Amino acid sequence: MNTNKETRVEHDLLGKRELPADALYGIQTLRGVENFSISRFKLSYYPAFINGLAYTKLAAADANHQLGLLTDEQFAGIKAACEDILAGKYHEEFPVDMIQGGAGTSTNMNANEVIANIALLHMGCKPGEYEHCSPHDHVNRSQSTNDAYPTAIHMGLYASHLALLPHLKELIAEFRKRGDEFAGIVKMGRTQLEDAVPMTLGQTFYGFASILEDELLHLDEAAADFLTVNLGATAIGTGICSEPGYAEKAVEALARITGWEVKLAKDWVGATSDTSCMVGYMSALKRVAVKMSKISNDLRLLASGPRCGLGEINLPARQPGSSIMPGKVNPVIPEVVSQVAFKVIGNELCVTMAGEASQMELNAMEPVMAQCCFESVDLMRNAFDTLRTLCVEGITANPEHCQAEVRNSIGIVTALNPYIGYDHSTNIAKKALETGRSVYDLVLEEGILTQEDLDTILDPKNMIRPVKLDIRARK
Repeated sequence: MNTNKETRVEHDLLGKRELPADALYGIQTLRGVENFSISRFKLSYYPAFINGLAYTKLAAADANHQLGLLTDEQFAGIKAACEDILAGKYHEEFPVDMIQGGAGTSTNMNANEVIANIALLHMGCKPGEYEHCSPHDHVNRSQSTNDAYPTAIHMGLYASHLALLPHLKELIAEFRKRGDEFAGIVKMGRTQLEDAVPMTLGQTFYGFASILEDELLHLDEAAADFLTVNLGATAIGTGICSEPGYAEKAVEALARITGWEVKLAKDWVGATSDTSCMVGYMSALKRVAVKMSKISNDLRLLASGPRCGLGEINLPARQPGSSIMPGKVNPVIPEVVSQVAFKVIGNELCVTMAGEASQMELNAMEPVMAQCCFESVDLMRNAFDTLRTLCVEGITANPEHCQAEVRNSIGIVTALNPYIGYDHSTNIAKKALETGRSVYDLVLEEGILTQEDLDTILDPKNMIRPVKLDIRARK
């Protein structure tokens, strides 16, 4: 915060305070900073949220100007201030902690004060000369924290969602590239960590891509709820202190400014206390987190070794793995991605509990919900990029090892089931386990199938998809 030696005096309900003369924040921002030293996550940490506040305040000013509640000069000043913020300027003037009491009042007033003071500069006035453009009477005109704050959250989170999607799509595309590259490599599939039946390594990576791709629609559907806002509902949803038509004009302006299909909630009272859009989006994001951790677990298992594990793939070596064990390299990228997933899953629980804590006409726990949502989106975006660029892009396969595992596996006996029956298959598997001999040799030795038929059944291309072969057991 600005520490200029020259000061100005501002006052509020609780009294007077001195501030640096050229500070763009005001007295309520100062009180918010003093009261809420909770986390390292300040409003300025999330530019999308700051932009959401600017979108909201600009839309409100537009509506108020149309209704004759702001002069041309005041509207021009507020508009210029909001455009400055949307251009990335003055974000450092938002020092209040994201996690705060007061249901977001400190955040709303931080925005009101900063926008008012920037507007004053554009109007040729000094910061604090609020008789020309006031945080309360002009920037916050026709608004309450209880409609402006959640609207800003919605706008910020929708923008964050749109920014997140390309990163997820790039990761999906990279998994598909590995799928194409590994399409001809046959390996053993596993269930419950035991040998199952053959598949291709390409199918494994196509599977990673497809389960993530399924989530794109779920994320979009959940994010669409952010486009319904209660701007104009003011304090509790009754629209008190606003004029007829203001809400409709404000939301129309918001849609025009953002270019998104923003719409006004049908029931303002219900919408003012309802935070289920954040609960729903975090639930959708948790689904992605769960899948990201599952994929990370699989990558670590497939690359385990290098000599005493599965060793079917090689992950890029990123750093020495031990301070005491020479030569050890750990799967640090999948490990960190799983940890991100755990954090997002925890944030989802926090959002759920805070959403449940709504009482009467307002949910006072919105600040921690917003922080968890913005943090989770940032974490997931970074996890997508980290996994893609530092891991998936550099994965290589060990095809000879994969082929040897299939050849020596007891699991290939499952492919014989339709042709020799379950009992024969069970006996062959049991003998193979007891003697250490291959399924292939035992089937030929017992004369159950001809070598030609056995080779046809165990041809890799016949074991990795549904097939119908005209083969019968000889006994």
